[in-house]
Amino acid sequence: MKRDMELIRKMLIAIEDNSAGWAPDPLKIEGYSDEAIGYHAYLLVDAGLAKGTDMTTNMSTAPEYMIQMLTWAGHEFCQAAREDTRRKKAMGVVAKKEALSRLKC
Repeated sequence: MKRDMELIRKMLIAIEDNSAGWAPDPLKIEGYSDEAIGYHAYLLVDAGLAKGTDMTTNMSTAPEYMIQMLTWAGHEFCQAAREDTRRKKAMGVVAKKEALSRLKC
């Protein structure tokens, strides 16, 4: 399975947005399978972005990790991801305005 940075971003933001400070249980992200989420949860723990528990069994079809909470590095990643998203949205608005102003000439 390939690493999906968009899924990583969505998972981290979903965890950070939970008001209790704990990761939602179960952690579900629309459009992604439980296997993909379990594997990426493993990657988050392996990278030090989250704390979690290995729930993988002999019957598992992929690594299964239960995320407990974000680490400092995980919060830093979220902040950067949110700022990048805002920057991209702002740049899209600017590009549309520039295109419209060229049409008016």
